[in-house]
Amino acid sequence: MSNLTANDTALDIQMNRFGFWCAVICIATGFLAVALPLDVPGGYDATPEERLNWLAAHRSSFIAGWINQIVAMLTLSGLFLAIAWRVRQKSPLAALLAAGATALATMAFVIPKFMAVWTIPLLTQAAISEGAGADMAATLLPLLNVSIPFSLYTSFDYMGFWLYSLFALLTMVPMVDRDWPSKLAALLLCLFGVGFHAAFAMLIFGVIGAEDIEVSFGLSFLPLFILVLVMVAIFRRVD
Repeated sequence: MSNLTANDTALDIQMNRFGFWCAVICIATGFLAVALPLDVPGGYDATPEERLNWLAAHRSSFIAGWINQIVAMLTLSGLFLAIAWRVRQKSPLAALLAAGATALATMAFVIPKFMAVWTIPLLTQAAISEGAGADMAATLLPLLNVSIPFSLYTSFDYMGFWLYSLFALLTMVPMVDRDWPSKLAALLLCLFGVGFHAAFAMLIFGVIGAEDIEVSFGLSFLPLFILVLVMVAIFRRVD
């Protein structure tokens, strides 16, 4: 029995360290994202020709930017799994469902981000070369526009964030503890989960249009950014 308790304690320590470093790396990728472009400037209003020329001229930086996004997504998912582990004793079912939502969200994010690293540069090269497959490439490239909120690409991205918001709703109550950092983290989870679903409801009922999606949903992401900072302090203190 004592060995089992010792193993549980060791695993708790490892998960705390895992969550801490996931949060730290996630913050670092956030700073890198400022310097690395993800699409042509003014991507929503850019013409297909402008975007094609920009992608051809900035292939390396575009790929680097989206590799950075993959790292950010994986570390954020890792942080969420560490949170799910943290709340498992208070609410095992909520923790299990939250971990499942995180896993599904990770898959939803991997699909479009891998397309950004693999498919979009190849489509750009094919369209520019005007060789075999150029017509098909020119047709498919707009479907993977990373700036238009109703493209096939961004649909996967927003589905991933919706699953993240489900995670937030599942963990916000068991996250509450006596110390103020845990209470703040629970509040931030609540704001993100409720805020995203509120924006989603407004989109479904036509309150916000396609051109306002990025701003409206972006506001709901703000608590998520602050949450990462708070979790650094929580996991660092526990460790």
